[in-house]
Amino acid sequence: MKGDLFSSQHMVQPATAAGMTVDNPKCLRYTVDGEMLARQGAMVAYRGSLRFERRGQGVGGILKRAVTGEGLPLMAVSGRGEAWFAHEAQNCFVVEIDPGDEFTVNGRNVLCFDASLSYRIATVKGAGITGGGLFNSVFTGHGRLGLVCDGNPLVIPVSPEYPVYVDTDAIVGWTAGLDTSLHRSQSLGSMLRGGSGEAVQLMLRGQGHVVVRPSEATPHRVQQH
Repeated sequence: MKGDLFSSQHMVQPATAAGMTVDNPKCLRYTVDGEMLARQGAMVAYRGSLRFERRGQGVGGILKRAVTGEGLPLMAVSGRGEAWFAHEAQNCFVVEIDPGDEFTVNGRNVLCFDASLSYRIATVKGAGITGGGLFNSVFTGHGRLGLVCDGNPLVIPVSPEYPVYVDTDAIVGWTAGLDTSLHRSQSLGSMLRGGSGEAVQLMLRGQGHVVVRPSEATPHRVQQH
């Protein structure tokens, strides 16, 4: 076969390393030799001897479901082979987490991750966060975390002198050392008179970085999740 579709730009090349790699901007490849974890339903193709098992049963399963934010369950992928993961053609990125690191991420942005990573469900300070939800996932340990994002994310430095205020529908995650609280930027009277429509933001203060996507969650996407 000939044509642009079969050019090297689109053709899958042999894997050069085990684990997670970005195969193209919209898809991650994971070369499995053991076990890894992924958002259920995110696998778009695989080859080799792989097993896919749902992780969503029992008390522990409730926490595993919560890691993906809006109730999406995880699945374990085990065996030897290659699997490709994607979600709604969103852009894919890999975060390297080293011992001592801590990365808090919105569950809707989790695509897949190494089984060597540990995670816990943390409550975001302040109730009533709409798009981001009350719970986020905190990843620690040593390994790689695959994320998806609408568009190319913004990584904004945060310092004690310059806190950052983020729309709660746009936040992806943040690094360790940041304190969060809800911030109201306009009065109720201003809202009634036709204010900006973004009355409440998540304020991050401390020393670190916050990751923001260049779009807000639409009602359609929220309903899907």
